Amino acid sequence: MVYILMIGIFLASMIVSQTLRAKVKKYSQIRLENGMTGAQIAAKMLSDHGIYDVQVISTPGRLTDHYDPKKKTVNLSESVYNQRHAAAAAVAAHEVGHAVQHAKAYKWLTMRSDLVPFVSVASNYSQWVIFGGIMLMGVVSAGLGQMVLLAGIIMFALGTLFSFVTLPVEYDASNRALAWLKNNAIVTADEYRHAEDSLKWAARTYVVAAIGSLATLLYYIMVFLRRE
Repeated sequence: MVYILMIGIFLASMIVSQTLRAKVKKYSQIRLENGMTGAQIAAKMLSDHGIYDVQVISTPGRLTDHYDPKKKTVNLSESVYNQRHAAAAAVAAHEVGHAVQHAKAYKWLTMRSDLVPFVSVASNYSQWVIFGGIMLMGVVSAGLGQMVLLAGIIMFALGTLFSFVTLPVEYDASNRALAWLKNNAIVTADEYRHAEDSLKWAARTYVVAAIGSLATLLYYIMVFLRRE
């Protein structure tokens, strides 16, 4: 049943990812009536929220958009920064939503930022530690192997926790973005629906990732308990 669950999550991840790309491609064909680029929308949203110490910059690639709280930069991909369509408006406003969270010390963003140093290390080594623990149980010492395996599971659990803390951060940023787009008449009613649909599917990628991480964590815990 665990393997069936993992396969189901994998398929769901593919479906959500492909749907998101299809939505972005579709809405990228619809030019905004106001003619604003993603960069201009981001700059205006920052200004409207009284945020003047955050820079909007272009970053290479597609779907590479993110907010960097350390450098205080809204990084927009090439397909968003210079483009004038509904998808670009949604992504640009969403990333500024993170900057607004930072400025207002949104508790979930603060928690996620605090976890980053630990998760960056844990995510790189947890799989190796878990694998090493399983190997040690079989060829060296069951007791030592279990200790190493447990350490790896704890490290992986930090990554799972990070995935779930990310959910309210992403949904809140989208809500802030959509509210600003609507309340300030940045987009038309049709453009708003397109932006809302884009952000909805983007959020679902984080949901699937979090569920997948939890399922994997439960699997490792089952392996540990079975070995013990």
